[in-house]
Amino acid sequence: MKTTKIIFWTTTILIFLFEGVMPALTSQTELAKEGIKHLGYPEYFGNALVVFKILGVLALIIPQVPGRIKEWAYAGFAFDFIFASISHFAVDGIDFQGFFPLIVLAILVVSYVTYHKIQRYNNIAL
Repeated sequence: MKTTKIIFWTTTILIFLFEGVMPALTSQTELAKEGIKHLGYPEYFGNALVVFKILGVLALIIPQVPGRIKEWAYAGFAFDFIFASISHFAVDGIDFQGFFPLIVLAILVVSYVTYHKIQRYNNIAL
């Protein structure tokens, strides 16, 4: 169980950094605004996305958040990564920018699976 918790917290903190801290610190830079525009999205979409990303990572990282909310956060991030990948492939063709969201999706899946292993263990221990 200790290994599972280490894997869970490592992957969840990576998601927290990639999807919470980095967007919060860089969302208003010209590079970020140009990236959203390059993909064909309006600027306000990028701002809304950052707000939801921050709320999502807070839901994942705070242990007291109910499981149902965490499930929605995991689902939201999964959709985000899948559609980010599709957007990059559609606009830029096959390149690393299209694959990177899928790599982060794999990290998210590991976080999700270990989260459920921990939940099952806690339910059995009760």
